[in-house]
Amino acid sequence: MGMSVKERMKSGKLYFWTDEELTREQQKCLDRLYDFNRTRPSEMPKRMALLKEILAEVGENCYVEPPLHANWGINTHFGNNVYANFNLTLVDDTDIYVGDSVMFGPNVVVATAGHPIDPELRRRVAQFNVPVRIGSNVWIGAGAILLPGVRIGENSVIGAGSVVTKDIPPNVVAVGNPCRVLREISSRDREYYYKNWKVEIP
Repeated sequence: MGMSVKERMKSGKLYFWTDEELTREQQKCLDRLYDFNRTRPSEMPKRMALLKEILAEVGENCYVEPPLHANWGINTHFGNNVYANFNLTLVDDTDIYVGDSVMFGPNVVVATAGHPIDPELRRRVAQFNVPVRIGSNVWIGAGAILLPGVRIGENSVIGAGSVVTKDIPPNVVAVGNPCRVLREISSRDREYYYKNWKVEIP
C-alpha cells in the first residue's frame, strides 16, 4: 500500500494536493488563525489560548504579534521565550522547529514547501516539503526568508532582508541574498551592542 498524501507531506517526497479531508483539516487551522488575528491587545489570555490551539507546541513566555500567517500551524513547534513581530509567515506544510529565546523581526517568512522546477509538474501543482530548524537564541532580522530544509545554528543572527538558502552555523552573523556568514560572534559583541555604542547595563 502506498503512502497517503499526509504521509508524503512529511516525507520530503513529491505529492499532489488531492485530499478533501486534508483541505477540511487545514480550514480549521485557518479559522482559528482568523480569530487569533482579530484579538484585541487587551485580550492576551484569549490570544495565548488560541496560539496554543493553532501551533503544535508553544513554550512558556512566548509572544506573537498579530497578524500571524500559517499554512497549518499544527506543524510549528515553539520553545520558550519566543518573540515574533508583525507578519510572521509560517509555510509549515511540514515541521518548523524553533528553539528557546528566538526573536523574529517583522515580515519574516519561514518556508518548508517547495515546487519542482519542471513546468509540467508545477502545472499539476506538485509540491514537496523539507523541515526547517532554528536553534536557541537566534535573532532573525526583519524581512528575512528561510527556505526549505535550512538549519540555523544556536546564537546566530540573520541580517534583515537575508534569503537563507543553506545551513548557517552557530555563533555567527550571516547576511545577504543568498545569506552568507559575515563574521563570528565575538567578545567585542559583549562590549559594543551597535557600531561603537558601548554596552551600559542600567
